Amino acid sequence: MSLMLAEIAEQPAVLEKTIHAESGKLKKIGKVLREKDIDLIVLVARGSSDNAAFFGRYLLEITTGIPVSLSAPSVYTLYKSKLRLNRALVIGVSQSGEGADINQVLESAKKSGAFTLGITNCADSTMAKIADETLLIHAGRENSVAATKTYTGQMLHFYLLASILADTKLEYEKIPEFTDQALNLKSQVEEIVQRYVFMENCVVVGRGLNYGNSYELALKLMETCYVVAERFSSADFFHGPLAIIERRFPVVMIAPHGVTRQSNIDLLKRLKELHADSFSITNDEEIARLSSRSLLMPTEIDEFLSPIPFIVPAQLFAALLAEAKGLDADAPRSLSKITTTI
Repeated sequence: MSLMLAEIAEQPAVLEKTIHAESGKLKKIGKVLREKDIDLIVLVARGSSDNAAFFGRYLLEITTGIPVSLSAPSVYTLYKSKLRLNRALVIGVSQSGEGADINQVLESAKKSGAFTLGITNCADSTMAKIADETLLIHAGRENSVAATKTYTGQMLHFYLLASILADTKLEYEKIPEFTDQALNLKSQVEEIVQRYVFMENCVVVGRGLNYGNSYELALKLMETCYVVAERFSSADFFHGPLAIIERRFPVVMIAPHGVTRQSNIDLLKRLKELHADSFSITNDEEIARLSSRSLLMPTEIDEFLSPIPFIVPAQLFAALLAEAKGLDADAPRSLSKITTTI
């Protein structure tokens, strides 16, 4: 078994441990943030961490009503701009906590008056030393270059943050169990990947809370399987990109039952007209019926809780497809675990 597959299987335990270990600290952070009357949240990250932040933006804006910005690190690192952040919460997201540009943004934000928070897997990292407070992912060492358990751990922390910043009750305690149930689809994924062994390009589609997951699965397919994977919202896909679709062109959809359902159904109907190949991760029977292939998740998973459990079959798909292609998912060519950019 690859390290990537082993680490995918660790996720329910990692999520459970993180909830128990970090809940007390969150109460303290929540008190500080309420006193500061935060009216802007800025997220700064790269790679898979940036995809987790993409999800965090949707979740935090939907639940708190506070505008959330995804930072462009070059504004700070290359253009040396100083922003007014005295009522802002700036959150750095990094598996290692050693991304030089991410940490430089946090340092600059502190000087500009922001309250800074780090989300990382490494308690003794540079990020943890810079940030005013740190939320830890209790994942242990992640050995595969492709991030899996730290990605979902980062996403979990956005649920925890939303729970202290919003009036909405998020039942994130259910997520570890839903994630465990998702692992039961492994044998089905093993069968499905045989269909895609010779896939060289595809489109990954997600919308709303699962839009970040479309970026993450596309990244996983590129880095572990060397598949050229574009990613789109199902809404944006009609505005031009649909033109690239031709007969049997693979489209992968992350499509839970919820408010995004109709746009996903509309897209699937159009793909059917074009004879395109569609593969959906869903818990909606109509979406599954309209898809060429599908993986059915439990129907009781609410859209708000779907992003973490729904990415698990996608991670399995990438890892098992790499294996079927005869590639080493743990050591993608030209890549390293920690990437330093300025």
